[in-house]
Amino acid sequence: MKQVKKNKEKKILKDISRANVYIYSTYNNTIITVTDQNGNVIISSSAGKLGFSGPKKATPHAAGIVVRDLWSRVKNFNIKEIQIFVKGVGTGREAAIRAFADLGVNISSIKDITPIPHNGCRPPKVRRV
Repeated sequence: MKQVKKNKEKKILKDISRANVYIYSTYNNTIITVTDQNGNVIISSSAGKLGFSGPKKATPHAAGIVVRDLWSRVKNFNIKEIQIFVKGVGTGREAAIRAFADLGVNISSIKDITPIPHNGCRPPKVRRV
């Protein structure tokens, strides 16, 4: 049988004036995603993707490098204004916000969407030995 090569569709680059940036910072990693206003993912990156391993992934230094790498690939979309949504308790959250501010991007709002338990789960029974 003959193998038929399918033509890959080229991604169409749009001019997106406003974008949402989601920063998910945990104790183990920092993941940053850029979406358009409808929530469609444009591009994402993380500290693990850039080669950081182990405890170095959760550092503020790694978060700053992730932002710079991400923004170098997003420049083609002509994004002029961003809204930042931060989730998680890791050390990379403030460093990532500062890195976006240092890039000269117009930040319209910063919102913390970290989930907070309003009573939480039932704690486990006391262990009897």
